Amino acid sequence: MQLDLVRHLWGVSEAPAVCFPKFRAAGFSIIETPVQWMKPDEESRFREALSVNGLRMLPQCFTGGEGVDAHLQSFREVLAKAATWNPVLVNFHSGQDRWTQAERVRFYREALVIAKDQPFLVAHETHRGRCFYSPWTTLEVLEAVPDLWLCADFSHWCVVAERLLDGEDAVLERIYPRVRHLHARVGYAEGPQVPDPRAPEWQPAVEAHERWWDAIWTAQQRAGLASTTLTPEFGPPDYLHTLPYTRQPVANLWDICHWMAERQARRFAARG
Repeated sequence: MQLDLVRHLWGVSEAPAVCFPKFRAAGFSIIETPVQWMKPDEESRFREALSVNGLRMLPQCFTGGEGVDAHLQSFREVLAKAATWNPVLVNFHSGQDRWTQAERVRFYREALVIAKDQPFLVAHETHRGRCFYSPWTTLEVLEAVPDLWLCADFSHWCVVAERLLDGEDAVLERIYPRVRHLHARVGYAEGPQVPDPRAPEWQPAVEAHERWWDAIWTAQQRAGLASTTLTPEFGPPDYLHTLPYTRQPVANLWDICHWMAERQARRFAARG
């Protein structure tokens, strides 16, 4: 199985024509970013920069509105927009955390019908504020909707559970096989992003996340996947911690993202 590194644009201020060559040189082959709000001229420049640099696209999409019907209509419209990018896969922030189990199941069953003829996979991200804000609600939906796939960002679950998911191995083991895309950000009991994953005080959190990612890769290999994707999705302030009063970031976002990508590429290669 091959690992494809994905670069997000969250916190990147440079234009695609400037930053894409740097990402390509750093080993990234795919760009993940929202597409539904792009203006025509912005989209044209973006597509050209992708083509010039030999990069593929992983659209990040968001459903919105109030209630299941509004989110389904949003899903339909945004999916059609994402499909024009010939995506590697599409990653959705979908639904709302306050929905009942019946509403969640209805949404995802109907979303599968909407997406069934698309030639690419649709993954739904584990994210606070959305249907998959916790491991327990996520598992309930996955058991009711067996053809559903996830983008795993377990940093959010650390905040919701206020721990490094201690005692939840049985739940996680049933979720790992349903993951098709990874957001490799490291969370902790009190937040979705450690200040600097390179610092020794955060190694227990890094190692916990890496155990989960290893288990996901093992499940993917057993399923016969030829490739898998990983985005080192650390974010800018206020995800990235800052100093009081000056709001100076405590670490360099670019360096953290690329350090994490390189670390996971090495670990993946060492698996053999």
